[in-house]
Amino acid sequence: MRWLAAAFALVLLGSLAGTHYARGLLEPVSHQARTQLFLVEPGASFSSVADRLEAGGLIRSARATSWLARYRGFDQKLHVGEYELSPSQSSEEIVVTLTAGRVKTWPVTIPEGSRARDIAARLNEAGLATADDFLAAANDPNLAQELGVPGGHLEGYLYPDTYRLPRGMPADQIARLMVKQFDRVWSSRVAELTNPSQLSKREIVILASIVEKETGAAKERPLIAAVFINRLDRGMRLETDPTVIYGIPDFNGNLRKKHLVDETNPYNTYRISGLPPGPISNPGADALLAVVEPTADSEFLYFVSRNDGTHHFSKTYREHVNAVNRYQRRRKP
Repeated sequence: MRWLAAAFALVLLGSLAGTHYARGLLEPVSHQARTQLFLVEPGASFSSVADRLEAGGLIRSARATSWLARYRGFDQKLHVGEYELSPSQSSEEIVVTLTAGRVKTWPVTIPEGSRARDIAARLNEAGLATADDFLAAANDPNLAQELGVPGGHLEGYLYPDTYRLPRGMPADQIARLMVKQFDRVWSSRVAELTNPSQLSKREIVILASIVEKETGAAKERPLIAAVFINRLDRGMRLETDPTVIYGIPDFNGNLRKKHLVDETNPYNTYRISGLPPGPISNPGADALLAVVEPTADSEFLYFVSRNDGTHHFSKTYREHVNAVNRYQRRRKP
């Protein structure tokens, strides 16, 4: 019986030693809290991820970490994305991070009045999506229909804001996120307001996109909107340069007379009556509100830049010509 007790004691000691050793393999590699970025790519298996974690000095043992993930039922729950990990984390903490989808996000700011191609360039520069992929999503008529956006593309509804996005998010998901933000802002800040001009939602978005491109001075937006609404009410053409520019492929920055008389440009508001066929930028809340609540009782029909970021407003064409001479041609009236 003594030999049996001794054998049992040896097995028990071996088991305890093995357990202690296994636990040691799951402990942090070091106590230094430095972090490094780790990318989980689409289609990666947990074992391949564990091998890379070990090679990167983030865990002690790929085998022990894979066993832990299988035991906890996490080995099939990997989330694709970029993570901030540290060798000061235990294997269990890293497994939980990777399977809970706690991905690293990066900020990107979309200014008010950006066009879809401007947004694409910013996303590309930030490494969050290629410009081509985002433009393909923004111009996808099926995606526009799915999101309830008329016109066959998302221009005008990609809400300008600061977003925190993970690398690896598909471009169409980024576009969806921006349209959803537009919907939230519209529902919470615009939809319930009185709309004296009786413009439709689509018309409000189009006109707000023009207001954004015409002025960077926040206080002028309701007055700019009032000018355009007054012109529409009187059957006057809008005659606004930003719409013409939007309709010129590969515009080089030099707006010429031939552009203003071009009847093939559907956005040429010097030739077409009413609003252009679609938005020319992506307006923010202030521009949308300016169109819904323009400056009351304004009789202005014209405006011209003072070359300082603000505009001079006129009620008559004669006044407008004098203002153009003063601010643009530097001549006395």
